[in-house]
Amino acid sequence: MNFDYNEEQTLIKDSIARYLQKNYSQDARRDYAASDTGFSAAHWAQYAELGWLAIPFAENLGGFGGDAIEDMLIMEELGRGLALEPFIDSIVLFGGALAGGADATRFEQDIAALISGELQGALAISEPGNRYELNEVGTQAKLDGDNYIISGEKIAVSNGGSADRLVVSARTAGQPSDTSGISLFCIDANEDGVSKQAFAMMDGHRAANIRFDDVRVSSASLVGELHHGHALLRDVVERGMLALCAEALGIMDKLQQTTVAYTQTRKQFGKAIGSFQALQHRMVDMFIACEQTRSLLLRAACTGHSAQTTDDEAQRSELNANMRKDIYALKSMVARAGKLVGDEALQLHGGIGMTDELDIGHYVKRLLRINSTLGDEDFALREYAALSLD
Repeated sequence: MNFDYNEEQTLIKDSIARYLQKNYSQDARRDYAASDTGFSAAHWAQYAELGWLAIPFAENLGGFGGDAIEDMLIMEELGRGLALEPFIDSIVLFGGALAGGADATRFEQDIAALISGELQGALAISEPGNRYELNEVGTQAKLDGDNYIISGEKIAVSNGGSADRLVVSARTAGQPSDTSGISLFCIDANEDGVSKQAFAMMDGHRAANIRFDDVRVSSASLVGELHHGHALLRDVVERGMLALCAEALGIMDKLQQTTVAYTQTRKQFGKAIGSFQALQHRMVDMFIACEQTRSLLLRAACTGHSAQTTDDEAQRSELNANMRKDIYALKSMVARAGKLVGDEALQLHGGIGMTDELDIGHYVKRLLRINSTLGDEDFALREYAALSLD
């Protein structure tokens, strides 16, 4: 099978790599992380101007019709450049939720604003104690005439402090752990009753705890079907997982290549430490971890692409089921392989690898955060086992 990118995909990948290499220094990244938003508004505007923000959206929504493969190549390069801009949070997750429902055309204006870079969004789904389970929703949305009254709390909402609009999961029916009875709402982040507590994460990105105190929204803010938001939310989160894993692969590649280059110049006992066989074995282990991750990432992305492009309903259902298993297997693989690559990169660089001035530690911190975003290794293994039994 040919895994080469086509001409358009290669152009996208190369343009992102060139842009970040030219414009994204470690010193500049430190300044962006220290800002109120945690990223560069100027770079985000450039992402929009270059068309990157339009790629994941369907053509009828003003996008370029990208799918899991385009998500993969974009995020791999953003990971390699350690970019702080919230592509996954605002475009893949928030934008994916708006675009994924059967009524996506109702949110054309919001999607257009996302594509132009004028709007920031976030997906607010994590709650105290729910441990990545999308059906564990304590936030309530009660019908009041033509409006809904939303009350509850969401925690560690990535990009939540900068978001202009939020897609929020809330329970409109059923019991606390039911998959039915969950609905999604698109809410203005400045609505009366919405309060935020923003904070910095260890990887330089920013998040927020958000409270909803009797927030009144119209029924037009409903995203997807009433009571049936779980399936849409699951699909969006799993696409976000794949994008996160692609970012992790970009980071792992960068760490492996940087470590090899360092061991070829760092000398001990009169020779480069890269000539020592014991260290060569460790760097081979790093390379194998990267390639195993790449293979599983390609499998998941290609399966998702096939599911989206086939016209056979039965085949699409089978491919989607296989893709879901691939994604959870990949998330587990990234957790283990990422830890191995990160640990080896730090150790082979020695004490300098731990310093804030060198980028190695920053890449490792981002890997650790990815491992706990949208599901950790234990959660991914449980989901994979459940899907395999089904």
